[in-house]
Amino acid sequence: MNMMETEVCIVGAGPGGAAAALKLSYLGTPCLLLDKATFPRDKVCGDAVSGKVTTLLGRLDPAMLRRFRQQVTNVDVWGIRFIPSNGRELKIPFQVDYDPNVDEAPGYVMRRTDFDNFLVEEVRQRKNIDFREGIEVKEYERTDKGWKISTASGQEIHCRILLIADGAYSHFSRHIAGHTKDNAHYAAALRAYYKGVTGFHKDNFIELHFLPELNPGYFWIFPLPNGGANVGLGMRSDFVQKRRLNLKTVLNEVFEKHPDIAARFANAELDGKIVGYGLPLGSKRRSLSGDHYMLLGDAGHLIDPLTGEGIGNAFYSGFIAAEQAIQCLQEERFDATYLEAYDARVDRVLRVEMRLSYQLQRIMQIQWLTNLITGFIASNPKIIELLCRMYTDFDLRKQLVRPWFWLKMWLGRRAEA
Repeated sequence: MNMMETEVCIVGAGPGGAAAALKLSYLGTPCLLLDKATFPRDKVCGDAVSGKVTTLLGRLDPAMLRRFRQQVTNVDVWGIRFIPSNGRELKIPFQVDYDPNVDEAPGYVMRRTDFDNFLVEEVRQRKNIDFREGIEVKEYERTDKGWKISTASGQEIHCRILLIADGAYSHFSRHIAGHTKDNAHYAAALRAYYKGVTGFHKDNFIELHFLPELNPGYFWIFPLPNGGANVGLGMRSDFVQKRRLNLKTVLNEVFEKHPDIAARFANAELDGKIVGYGLPLGSKRRSLSGDHYMLLGDAGHLIDPLTGEGIGNAFYSGFIAAEQAIQCLQEERFDATYLEAYDARVDRVLRVEMRLSYQLQRIMQIQWLTNLITGFIASNPKIIELLCRMYTDFDLRKQLVRPWFWLKMWLGRRAEA
């Protein structure tokens, strides 16, 4: 059996794992990065890349951010369209008074095949990242100094700190860290690619349609290059189970029951297969670390419970985990108590936001209230501008779940009238 030793081993080369490896590399710490796939490879996803990613890419290496923005496989996104059950659309830009001809886009849509491969190509350029693809991990075993990893090809890898970033179906997360599936904090989703969808916003706003048959959940349409679209739907798994739904049947019913949507797909063609996948949501707090290990991204259940965003949160957790790993190596501390600092920082940076999203998700289950609020906002430009500022101001965003905020907005509107 081939045996090797490394200080830091990362399992999974998606956004979380690649971000951790790149951050370690730029900070001068070598690592081993493993993935069972060979790249480029597809990953079922909504494909939305938020401002978290571009912000962190820019902090790591402005040249890397420029390379990302120059990719012909991504689409600039300038805002979001919310369509509640009554059909009254609400358009919220991500940036106040933006100019697409001058400003850099705050968000993007890019197929995961292309986005993950972009990150992997950046990884390949770093001499202190030992990237090995096509390596399937078969077994993890705790040792006195860390972890022993046994691969399907007969390799034995010993590391002092292990970063698990192998996605929603992570064996380590479920069977070693003990993150069992909880349908109340899990979502089932479908994704399909289409060609020839019409009716997009001129500045490529992504769309979330909160249809009655998908409550709590939504149908999405995200623009892609060359007239393509990422189309899908998602719903919390406990409701799927309770209602005994077949999501593919529901997707067909969306086109049948909603003429406005069907008209946009009248000349569209399915590009590939309709694929299902699971989303471990961050609405329930879970431990993200233990002796000599940390969980990143989907493996740590860090998907936003309202929007379904996973890429940005995975990327951010990778940066945090890399910095924590360096601290561990410097202090020679790898015990669970010391690694709680990783959990605390994720809580501070990401978990608070996900708790807010969970509160908003619960509010949006009340359809009449959602219709009332979105209608009120759509007719009030000042509130739209305020919501636009909330995209980058989290403290401002927290006002959304406070009744007093809406009462003040309503009273202010009445005073103006």
